[in-house]
Amino acid sequence: MLLANRTAIITGGASGMGRGIALRFAEEGCSSVVVDIQDKEAKKTVEMVSRKGREGLAVHCDVSNSKEVKEMVAQAIKKFGKIDIMVNCAGLGTKPRLFLDITEEEYDKVVAINMKSIFLCCQAIAPHMIANKYGKIINISSIAAISYGAISMHYSAAKAGAFALSTNVALDLAKHNICVNTLLPGMIRTAMTRVFAPDSVKDLDAFMSKMAEGIPLKREGTVDDIASAALFFASDLSSYITADRLCVGGGNPWR
Repeated sequence: MLLANRTAIITGGASGMGRGIALRFAEEGCSSVVVDIQDKEAKKTVEMVSRKGREGLAVHCDVSNSKEVKEMVAQAIKKFGKIDIMVNCAGLGTKPRLFLDITEEEYDKVVAINMKSIFLCCQAIAPHMIANKYGKIINISSIAAISYGAISMHYSAAKAGAFALSTNVALDLAKHNICVNTLLPGMIRTAMTRVFAPDSVKDLDAFMSKMAEGIPLKREGTVDDIASAALFFASDLSSYITADRLCVGGGNPWR
């Protein structure tokens, strides 16, 4: 197994990509700390991890709050003794909105969850990984970080910031044998898909199928596609890769 006896913290692990990553990691021998504000769903992810033979711990945490993040990391280490992997998957999407229609409150919230949280989580786990002289950090950005348009610029800006932050953290931590890499998902079907769709869309399946026509691989992505990429970065298959990115978007026609 690629992650035998490893332990991971996965933010946003209650659903979608975070849950998929936790389950894929469990199949490869990894226990997980499932971090989210959706307590019921986080516990459900832990139950699913347990059914795959690995331990899990659900922790309620607002990842944009430094105090809660530090307490979450402390709980994780107290439970498992060590944390080998951190996946920063917590994210917040919004309805398509033009630049002039974005409020300051919405801008701050989107940036806090999609970018600031990565800074806080990396900063909280880094001393532990430095002490162990080992660590794998995977930060989930988005293809929106490298595509441009007038719609939802605050989301794109936050995801671009997350990518830049991740790369710089990687360079700072490389001397401690800690690899930090970024995943840039494309069009992935999760519960958040409805949030990204315009209000005018009534048939989400038809809308997604139409969007997929512009993707070279001619399909939308799945949670499993992201989990496989995360597994690569979390395992020692990528031991000589850091400060890098991997786009998971079926050809990424928006690059």
